[in-house]
Amino acid sequence: MKRIGMAVVLLAAGFGVQAADVEAGKKKAAEICAACHGADGNSATADFPRIAGQHADYLAKAIRDYKTGARKDPIMSGFANPLTRSEIENLAAYFSSQRGLRHKD
Repeated sequence: MKRIGMAVVLLAAGFGVQAADVEAGKKKAAEICAACHGADGNSATADFPRIAGQHADYLAKAIRDYKTGARKDPIMSGFANPLTRSEIENLAAYFSSQRGLRHKD
């Protein structure tokens, strides 16, 4: 059992597992996301989804899917394509850490 635990630790280290950087995500969000989704992920209009408070895994997968074309939207794909893996994780961590608000319909 001890060997399995050590193998998991070494395997994780080999993949460069690291925590996402919320501050880096905030900075990147201001550059590319704020115009549509709002600075904190709470868009001012129902035309754009509010992404604040969403689960980080969901957000990261959505961005990766736009990047690969698994999810189709020409605007989002254009923003997602140049993002690195760490930038995607940082953005997801930042927006998931924000308080989500509801649109007043």
